[in-house]
Amino acid sequence: MQILLEILDILLTVVTWFIIIQIVLSWLISFNVVSMQNDLVRQLVESLHRITEPIYRPVRKIMPDLGMIDLAPMVVLLLIMIVQRSIIPRLWVQFA
Repeated sequence: MQILLEILDILLTVVTWFIIIQIVLSWLISFNVVSMQNDLVRQLVESLHRITEPIYRPVRKIMPDLGMIDLAPMVVLLLIMIVQRSIIPRLWVQFA
């Protein structure tokens, strides 16, 4: 069981980094630092979108529409932090 908790923790960390990279990349695109006309940038944005969209979709259904502001990444990051810092350590102690 401890191995499964470690794998879960690693996967949550990887998802966290994907979300952070996606956020920073969207800011760089918004401020015209990088261009979507670049094939590498476009592929990276599309790949990150395909990875994160299934995670964001349930959160977006619950949250109210705030127009251009998308708070789904922040909510998902907060949920991941709660799981990593509260739930996994308690399960680790329980199954140790």
